[in-house]
Amino acid sequence: MKKTNRYVVAMAGVLLHLMLGSTYAWSVYRNPIMQQTGWDPATVAFAFSLAIFCLGLSAAFMGTLVEKCGPRVTGSISAVLYAAGNIMTGLAIDRQEIWLLYLGYGIIGGLGLGAGYITPVSTIIKWFPDKRGLATGLAIMGFGLASLLTSPVAQWLISTKGLVATFYLLGLVYLVVMLLASQFIKKPTSHELASLMERSTGQHNDLTKGMTAKEALKTKSFYLLWMILFLNIACGLGLISVVAPMAQDLAGLTPEAAAIVVGLMGIFNGFGRLLWAGLSDYIGRPLTVMLLFLVNIAMTSSLIFVHQPFFFVAAMAILMTCYGAGFSLIPPYLSDLFGAKELAMLHGYILTAWAMAALVGPMLLSFTFEWTQSYLFTLQVFICLYSLALVLTWCLKKSATNR
Repeated sequence: MKKTNRYVVAMAGVLLHLMLGSTYAWSVYRNPIMQQTGWDPATVAFAFSLAIFCLGLSAAFMGTLVEKCGPRVTGSISAVLYAAGNIMTGLAIDRQEIWLLYLGYGIIGGLGLGAGYITPVSTIIKWFPDKRGLATGLAIMGFGLASLLTSPVAQWLISTKGLVATFYLLGLVYLVVMLLASQFIKKPTSHELASLMERSTGQHNDLTKGMTAKEALKTKSFYLLWMILFLNIACGLGLISVVAPMAQDLAGLTPEAAAIVVGLMGIFNGFGRLLWAGLSDYIGRPLTVMLLFLVNIAMTSSLIFVHQPFFFVAAMAILMTCYGAGFSLIPPYLSDLFGAKELAMLHGYILTAWAMAALVGPMLLSFTFEWTQSYLFTLQVFICLYSLALVLTWCLKKSATNR
């Protein structure tokens, strides 16, 4: 039997996430959609929020399907749903039907996002028991970096082919590429798993042993980790939603310069997933997450007191690495705590935190800004939330040690 190259599996996972992460380029479509349809900003923005919400819900039950049917099946389902969502978006714009936009991009596309996001992560961890953090970070990095690839392509297509045709064409590209990538994502056989375990350094038992998802859900550790992820994403999404206006208000940047800053944030969001996850393989997950929130607190505090443009960009870039890190640290942390026996299921369940955070983070920021008309108070609220996450991380470490 032909031996599977684990790096091919990893690259297929990266490619799948590169396609799915194109959803982070939604801001590129926002103004063209409003100009062509007359819909207001809140109406258009809700489609993206709905897609992220459905991503979290979809991941919760698709994790079970990954375990039962395998990543090829869920990857293929993701390809069909996400492609259909984009094509339906083009149709919704053409017919100017807002309900079709919400159904297509928000619900169907969002379900496809969740199915695809969960597909490669637990599988890649099983292929890399010796470098679980780095492998997970590599796969999830594709999701964070995708907007850098999609944004210029989408802008070029919109200017040359038109907005509606752009969604049709990209939908077809996503379908073909994602279906192809899914065929290379497979679980290791029992023989391959045994060989991989021999390479690892004493942390391989949890690849074949560990808790079931049902057992893990009865532990305090799972819910502590859920809250930690929720707080990191809620604050991160809140900051992402106002990077441009905050850059103008606090640092005095021009609208053009602020737009460039928004683009740069995608780079740090992506590389942060790889950087922090790789670091966790060397210093451990608990210490890495504690360090993550200490950096979050320090950088958010600095934004309150230092308003120089260069420092603002540097601090926000570091904050974006921390935001991206939350996604890549969770799967190996779950594996550390509960084993990889039903990791896809557990990863799906914990991603419901993403769904909740997608609603809470931007809403919390909007509420505090409308109340105070200042981003400074909002930053103080985020410092409190990051501090709470730091305390919960310490509690999780203590709980896991005593378990």
